[in-house]
Amino acid sequence: MSELTVPAPVQAMVDAINAADTDAFVAAFTEDGFIDDWGRVMRGRDGVHRWAGSDAIGAGARMTLLTAETEGDTTSVRFAWSSRVFNGESNGIFVVDGDRLASFTIPPNH
Repeated sequence: MSELTVPAPVQAMVDAINAADTDAFVAAFTEDGFIDDWGRVMRGRDGVHRWAGSDAIGAGARMTLLTAETEGDTTSVRFAWSSRVFNGESNGIFVVDGDRLASFTIPPNH
């Protein structure tokens, strides 16, 4: 499968997860960026860092983008995730602000 084309900040976050690089993961977000994981919101650099440690890099995560559609500053994706916390597919919504991510949301699967 060929790699999808997504905005650079989205790719930077995915690459940071797959490289287990917490510093690069946090750097992919704006100072006031946030992650909303099924309604659990982690705000700012400290919150993003905590999520990276508990749910992503610290859990040995691997993320593979399956589909991606970008409209304006928003990229909606379907991704495969493998970690010690969760394994399976989810939807994700990235909002880009300049050269960084303003947010990454994983909505509840209903």
